[in-house]
Amino acid sequence: MPGPLLQIAHLRIAFDTRRGNLVAVDDVSFDVHRGEVFGIVGESGAGKSLTGQAVIGLLEPPGRITAGRIRLEGRRIDNLPYARMRRLRGKQIGMIFQDPLTSLNPLYTIGRQLTETILTHRNMSHAQAREHAVRILSDVGIPAAEKRMEHYPHQFSGGMRQRVVIALALCVNPKLVIADEPTTALDVSIQAQIIALLKQLCEKHATAVVLITHDMGVIAEICDRVAVMYAGRIVELGTVRQVVKHARHPYASGLMGAIPSLRHRQERLNQIEGSMPRLAEIPAGCAFHPRCPEAFAKCRRRRPHLIEIQGAQVACWLYGEKA
Repeated sequence: MPGPLLQIAHLRIAFDTRRGNLVAVDDVSFDVHRGEVFGIVGESGAGKSLTGQAVIGLLEPPGRITAGRIRLEGRRIDNLPYARMRRLRGKQIGMIFQDPLTSLNPLYTIGRQLTETILTHRNMSHAQAREHAVRILSDVGIPAAEKRMEHYPHQFSGGMRQRVVIALALCVNPKLVIADEPTTALDVSIQAQIIALLKQLCEKHATAVVLITHDMGVIAEICDRVAVMYAGRIVELGTVRQVVKHARHPYASGLMGAIPSLRHRQERLNQIEGSMPRLAEIPAGCAFHPRCPEAFAKCRRRRPHLIEIQGAQVACWLYGEKA
């Protein structure tokens, strides 16, 4: 069996500020295999997007990687010079952003943006690149793709613009796609279409996807495995069934309890009291203990590390004590 496509080991991302060094992502490790859809879920501020930006080399200063390694097909990529990382980005790693307007140049037609991307990374003539661009637009569900090549981003609806962004991310057949909240700004019906489209294209092209979201419904629908992040750390990691159906960490369990059920009528959804701590105010011990209904003395003193339980991983002293 070939090794993992993407390997992240003990990743640490910090920001240099007047208050000192603030750690936003702390000791994050996971692997992503070829053709797999790997989900990262958590509240805003958990470190999800920063992890994705680190993989693709788009961390904004003063944010920087201070520890850990990122490997693609066994080759380290977190320390590559800017020029080499730029060549890698697009050709081997694609990116789908939350707001498609930030990914599309309003002054260029969709066709020009697609063909320029293809010509940059693939050895094709202009005619071949245009033909490939029309084909990929059709694949992502853009009707009358030949005609729409001459249109500008503002002439597309939000859902159609997101399809164009997916086409841009996949037009040179990258091995890995980082999808950062790709359905957040869309209507529910359009969300379902985009989810189905991503799943279909990943199966067709054997592309691995890292899907970053706060929507557990999206995770349950499309992902193979999922990591739950809280305050910059992974608190639970396993298959979707393990995390969605049998969540062990109190935070992951709380996220699951906040999802409405069609089978059981509820007057009120469960909620997790409190809010995510600021980077400068992350408590000692387990970062979740001020909000955790099952916290005890050890949770306030020592930080738990991921341990394996029946094929899943969880960072919680409830299981550390038993282990």
